[in-house]
Amino acid sequence: MGLGVKKIIDFYVSGFRSMTVGKYLWLIVLVKLFIMFAILKLFFFKSELSQYDTQQEKSNHVKEQLIEKASPTEQLK
Repeated sequence: MGLGVKKIIDFYVSGFRSMTVGKYLWLIVLVKLFIMFAILKLFFFKSELSQYDTQQEKSNHVKEQLIEKASPTEQLK
């Protein structure tokens, strides 16, 4: 089993080494993912759960939000 996994890893490593344009495209993809998940999360998506002190309060808030979004008939009243 270990030999098969090593062959698969070697296959992908040698393929990546022989890429020319593909390396730059992967670099662009990784930079964009970093920007989307790290930078934007820090500045635009504030954690609503940070206002609660205990784990119980946080779980109650999440439960209420899930129930509220799952039952749209309650919101129409």
